[in-house]
Amino acid sequence: MSVVEPKQIWWTVEELANSGLPELPGSKPGINLLAQRFGWRAIEGCAKRKVGRGGGWIYHWSVLPLAARRKLLTDAAETPDERPDRGNAWAAFDSLPETAKTKARTRLAALQMVEGLHQSGVTHVHAVAEAARQCGSSARSVYNWIGMVEGVAPEDRLAYLVPRNRLAVRKPNKAACTQAFMDYLTSDYLRQGPPTFAQCYRAACKKAKHEGWDILISKTAKRRLDDEVPRLCQVLAREGFAGLLRCFPAQIRDRTTLTALEGVNADCHKFDVFVRWPDGTINRPQIVAFQDLYSGKMLSWRIDHSPNMVMVMAAFGELVETWGIPSHCLFDNGREFTGKWLTGGIPNRFRFKVRKDDPLGVLPNLGIQVHWAKPASGQSKPIERGFRDFAKDIALDPRFDGAYTGNRPDAKPENYGNRAIPLDDFVKVVAEGVEEHNLREGRLSPTARGRSFDETFAESYATAPIRKATEDQRRLWLMGQETGKLNKDNGQLQLFRNFYHSDWMSERAGKKIVARFDPEDLHSGVHIYELDGSYLGFAECRQTVGFFNVTGAKEVERRNHRIKRAQKELLKAHRPLSVQEIAADRTARAATQSELVEAKVVKPVFSKKTVSVPRHQVTSDPVVVEARQAFEQRVKDKAKLDPKPKAVGRFQPASTPKERFQDAKDIIAKSDAGKRVGSGEADWLRSYIELPEYRGFQKVEEFAKRDDAG
Repeated sequence: MSVVEPKQIWWTVEELANSGLPELPGSKPGINLLAQRFGWRAIEGCAKRKVGRGGGWIYHWSVLPLAARRKLLTDAAETPDERPDRGNAWAAFDSLPETAKTKARTRLAALQMVEGLHQSGVTHVHAVAEAARQCGSSARSVYNWIGMVEGVAPEDRLAYLVPRNRLAVRKPNKAACTQAFMDYLTSDYLRQGPPTFAQCYRAACKKAKHEGWDILISKTAKRRLDDEVPRLCQVLAREGFAGLLRCFPAQIRDRTTLTALEGVNADCHKFDVFVRWPDGTINRPQIVAFQDLYSGKMLSWRIDHSPNMVMVMAAFGELVETWGIPSHCLFDNGREFTGKWLTGGIPNRFRFKVRKDDPLGVLPNLGIQVHWAKPASGQSKPIERGFRDFAKDIALDPRFDGAYTGNRPDAKPENYGNRAIPLDDFVKVVAEGVEEHNLREGRLSPTARGRSFDETFAESYATAPIRKATEDQRRLWLMGQETGKLNKDNGQLQLFRNFYHSDWMSERAGKKIVARFDPEDLHSGVHIYELDGSYLGFAECRQTVGFFNVTGAKEVERRNHRIKRAQKELLKAHRPLSVQEIAADRTARAATQSELVEAKVVKPVFSKKTVSVPRHQVTSDPVVVEARQAFEQRVKDKAKLDPKPKAVGRFQPASTPKERFQDAKDIIAKSDAGKRVGSGEADWLRSYIELPEYRGFQKVEEFAKRDDAG
């Protein structure tokens, strides 16, 4: 909490007599008499001799009568202190130019000289005169400086000795003009285009003459506009958000914490050179390149007419085969990078519609984390700096003279369009330029430190953990990918007017799959994957043959014969009973009648006629009769012990013959062991043991037991 004190702390006898404070005499003798009566001079720290001309005594304000002190405190509370506190004083001192600070130091040196001379025995008047002579000022100025630092700590005096004119707040002296003129000028100037100030000023002057407004000269109007409208607001209005962001420094990212091949970034660049392609097309080619983030080295690249997924996949394949698998990839949202071949399955690609059944792209399959950079922002992708070297060093190669187009429409050379470079020659020059770009020494990046990109990369690559690709992974980037559906009948795949098939595909007829292929050689076949990325197998391309091609027809016939033979053997292995055995069983069962199944619920028949059972419904097969009778007897015995068995739920038989036979054996074994058999199991078993399927499997087991016994 600050202590309130009067503006003036020490008072001379003359000042007290002329102050008009209550309870104080109005003459010097009266003040001296009052001081003598109350002993002001005897109070420690409240009276001292006046230094300087005239001498005498000065008194502290605390010895004055109560009414006088109250008046001084009231005036101090109502009147703001003109002297700033030490914090504001030093802040103001720091904001001043060096010339003002030098004057303050000169004044402080003069005051220190006065104090030094006064302590050595020189009178105050002579000390002030000598200090004024030494600093080249008058004695009156020195006395004024002493008053400026009165009551100020010695360490803070420098901040209070600055020239008063520097601390004064000046009110701007604005030239008179109509506010409508400035509003019109400001509104016209703060628009995108952007127009120059001279154009807007001329338009505002014409408007002012028509409306009768007062106008300002051009420089005054510009100065007032800059004072009223902040610079950032002007940049936003005239250059948009892109210009506004340029007013702030970009983020500085530290790449020294990375290692070689830990992260790569890729982008496309169009060369300012006309190239003639093998088909006769002439245009400016584009290159896609992958750059190591740690070292800045260009690791792989491809050239084509325009950016596409094929060239990106080829460049990425070269990167992985030559150097290894990176952990991070930095792209923008160009269509060549956000396609499903490369980054499919990543939800935030900002391109194309994301579906749940999208196949995984190459990068997710390889466990590479994808990062998306801001498009058209060189600050977000370090490779843009390398492309600037390409534009200067490669595009301006003397071997491209006459084919260089200039880097802007208004910067075309005089020999623009004289020739076009053959593609093979262009690729050779680019290869030399990329190699020179990597080998150039003197790189000033934090990781290179004067070395070349090659040396920087090699040093870290020798100790960094590098992931190498397997043969199965190599298929991922060598192939493009498309989602398709196999033919519902034969499992054949149709892709780009070609047909692909392998024998195993017939088992997956009608399934949705992902086909990976070489875009440059569709006849080499495709690799088939599940939607989740698991590999299924390879499918050959079915080449069309001539209508009367006998060799092709014989080859197809031999293939069909092999398929028939293999499937026949497979069917024989999966069918334990032949058709003849099943037919013989049915013939044998047709000669006898099967016993009637005992009904659990009997419906009364109100007829005097007896109900006869047809002969063919009764069976006399001893195996079936014996099994049924044994089972019925066990059920009856169990019912006597537990007449009300608990329901165990509806029994669901197996779907395959072998499993159903095993279920029947399990139920019989359960009954033999005295365990409870559910009603659903019992009903199913009664009907199942009469089927040829049960009898056939039972005979197979009997034959197997005989073979083991023999």
